[in-house]
Order: sequence, then C-alpha cells, then structure tokens
Amino acid sequence: MAERIGFIGLGNMGRPMAERLLARGAQLVVCDVRPEAAAPFRGRAEVVDLPAEVGRLAPIVFASLPTPQAVRTVVLGAGGLAEAEGLDVYVDLSTSGSQTVQAVAQALAARGVGMLDAPVSGGVAGAEGGTLAVMVAGAPALVERVRPYLEAFGRIFVVGEKPGQAQVVKLANNLLSGAALALTSEVMVMGVKAGLDPARMLDAINAGTGRNSATADKFPRQVLPRRFQAGFKTALMYKDLSLCLAEAEAAGVPMWVGSAVHQFWRYVMARGGGEEDFSAVVRYVEEWAGVEVKAGDGTGARA
Repeated sequence: MAERIGFIGLGNMGRPMAERLLARGAQLVVCDVRPEAAAPFRGRAEVVDLPAEVGRLAPIVFASLPTPQAVRTVVLGAGGLAEAEGLDVYVDLSTSGSQTVQAVAQALAARGVGMLDAPVSGGVAGAEGGTLAVMVAGAPALVERVRPYLEAFGRIFVVGEKPGQAQVVKLANNLLSGAALALTSEVMVMGVKAGLDPARMLDAINAGTGRNSATADKFPRQVLPRRFQAGFKTALMYKDLSLCLAEAEAAGVPMWVGSAVHQFWRYVMARGGGEEDFSAVVRYVEEWAGVEVKAGDGTGARA
C-alpha cells in the first residue's frame, strides 16, 4: 500500500478503520474536526486541518462521518473535498441515505472525481477486528481500484453500480437491527417480570428460531452485565431509522412494522436518551415495568 490514502472522520468507527490501513502499510493523511481525535495519529500519519487538504495530498479519500449534513459539509462545503485538485476517488463509509450520496456523487462527477458508496456494519468490534460487512455500490473499475483497502475493513459485498444503492442495503440492515433490539428489550423485560432468569431465557431463545443480533450479542455482552458499551449512540440509530423510512416512503413501500420500530426509538430520544449507547434502550422498558434485566448468578448467557 505505497499509495497515499486520505481518511476523514476519526470517531468510534473511523479511528479503528484508519488504524487498520496504517497496519497494512498505508501512507495516511487524516483529518477530523476535533483535534483530540486526530492527535493519536500524529507521528504516524500526516494530520491536516481541512478536507480539501486531504484530497490535495491523497488521490483516494475515505470518510466515516456521523450524519448526512456532515457528509455534505465535508465534501461540498467551504474547504471541502470538492475543492481539492488531484482527488480521484471518494469512498463514503458513512450511513447518510441515498439522496445525500447521489447529490455528492453528482457534484464530484462534475469535477471528474469518482465515488464509491460503501457503508459498513459490524460495530466498533468489527472495525477493530477487520470483520465489518462492507456494502459497496459504484463503478466496477472503482471498486477494483479500492478493493485492497476495503479488504482491510472486512468482507466486501458489491450490491450495485449506482452510488446510493449500498445506502438502501445498510438502512435495511439497521432497521432490522433496531427492530431486534427493541423487541428483544420488550420480551426480556416480560420474562424477568414473570420471574425468569434472563441468562437462561437467552440460552433457550438462541437455540430456537427467535435468535437475532440482540439475543446473541447485545444482551449477553452489554445488557446482562449492565455494560452498555456497544459503541453506537441511540441518536445515530434513530437517524438511520428515520433515513430508512424516508427511503421507503420515496419508493412507495409501506412500513407498518418499521414505523412502530421508529416510534419506539423516537420515544427513547424524547426521553433524553440520544447520547446513550443504543444497547441501553432496554432501560426505558425496564423503567415502565419496574424490573431490571441483569445476570443474576454471574454465569451470564452464552453468546
């Protein structure tokens, strides 16, 4: 990896992904609006202040950003990537919805810059371990050019050739994930209220057809030990669910169950839970029912 690579956004997901590129020998140019986020990279990568500087120094630039507005600002705003001379490919690892991605891709194409839509799933643990699911949409030639770098993050799933298509897949994934966590919170609280041991209950569910990402991972690892450190804020899950419902509405697809899931997370947001880890949503069901889902005898549940 002798080519210079840019990376913008060094948060919970971006930092470990940038670290994986460094570990593979990439010459990195990094940027983050928070100086403290970029500080650990000083001496190991070139740290710059503006996205345009990243694009000027590196022909391929990755970005992992929290919101659609952040993506638009980084690319299209003053000092943004669109101003950079020498930029060839922009790879958006963010979850920002198809409309934002298409607008950014169109603006960059007018300047002769290609774009890959490449949101990721797998959380902080996946980013650190290189086991993310990387959903990619874009021109085949661009995919192949960037593939060696994407492989540092995890397994690649090419889902289409039009930027924005990978966003649809990622938003569908997060709706399913958010639904699993919401419904698992409800049924686990119901079980504890009935006098069941939550660890034993999870073991039984995980051996049956109800197994899902929340019963298999988030509850045994985050909820039962009352850790709540999965690394993804409730506000970001709510943002993704809102984007997913907007995609469905634009496509004329009904979302009866999806709308109910969205309302669950909207309630948590209204109660001030936006900055909490998303695994902590169980607390709002617990509060209502007057019980707590936690490991009782210290054995926990098998993940």
